Amino acid sequence: MPRNENDKFVFQLDWNLLRTFVVIAEESSISRAANRLMRGQPAVSLALQRLEHEMGCTLIERGKGSFRLTAAGRRLFEECDGIFTDVSRLRDVTKRASQNVSGNVTICLASHVISPILNDMLRVMNQTYRDITFVIQTATSHQVARSVLERDVSFGICLVNQRIHELKYTLFYREFFGFFCGKPHPLFGKSGLTLRDIQHCDTVSFETDDLNDALRPIALLREKWGMHHRTVGKSSQLEEVRRMIECGLGIGALPLHVVERELRDGHLWRLPPYQNPPAIDIFLTQHPKKRMNRAEMACLEYLHQAIQELPLTDRTYHGSTH
Repeated sequence: MPRNENDKFVFQLDWNLLRTFVVIAEESSISRAANRLMRGQPAVSLALQRLEHEMGCTLIERGKGSFRLTAAGRRLFEECDGIFTDVSRLRDVTKRASQNVSGNVTICLASHVISPILNDMLRVMNQTYRDITFVIQTATSHQVARSVLERDVSFGICLVNQRIHELKYTLFYREFFGFFCGKPHPLFGKSGLTLRDIQHCDTVSFETDDLNDALRPIALLREKWGMHHRTVGKSSQLEEVRRMIECGLGIGALPLHVVERELRDGHLWRLPPYQNPPAIDIFLTQHPKKRMNRAEMACLEYLHQAIQELPLTDRTYHGSTH
């Protein structure tokens, strides 16, 4: 509601009157203005009278053979020029704003998801679109899928055991797991080991390291070689599994490409099998029916394009062999 006389004036003013006045002033003639506006001359004259009434002053002095803007008319014409310049920009400004890539992107990851493709996406999006904000959550692969299913996150990246038919899955990358021990472990630093040497070692594992879960290939390897371990520690977080291994609680499986630095720095020691380690596929997971903002769409488009352009061999991370 109008709060004062100026507000009341703005709300009640017919802006078409200003447009008519500008044309009259530019043409210096009521009749020529009427032709340009494709309106009758009486209607244009009436519009000028209405505007002068609204303004409370004479804007044009006109008589037989004369036409001249008053001081008030000249000032109004100058102001209208600025007004119509601003109005003419409205469509372009609005269009640019509607095309602006902005918004919040919430990504839910399994804790050991490490990929240069994801890192590149974050870097490029941040450099290209300054109005994007990111929230990155970590969870078990089951929880990641559940968050995507409930549309609580933009998309997820995780291991997949059983697919949920409502979701879309795209193979993001492939990684290989190896067995490791830490410095306090009696096998640390020993060469020439075989699977028999680790057959009865205590283990540390992910909560998904089970025949019926996402790390099934690792569980299958244990079963194949009769590796009857006593599990002394479990976690859904890679950092905590790695911590327990480094502290010597037991041996455990970790992605080869994720622990290269720890191997190089001497915090972990690679254990067999050295050949044909278990392969685990990591998937980009999204809900096709989730309504997404422009930022979410831009991030997903980047990831899908990278996946399409890079063959799986370039998205397969072997890590160190020893």
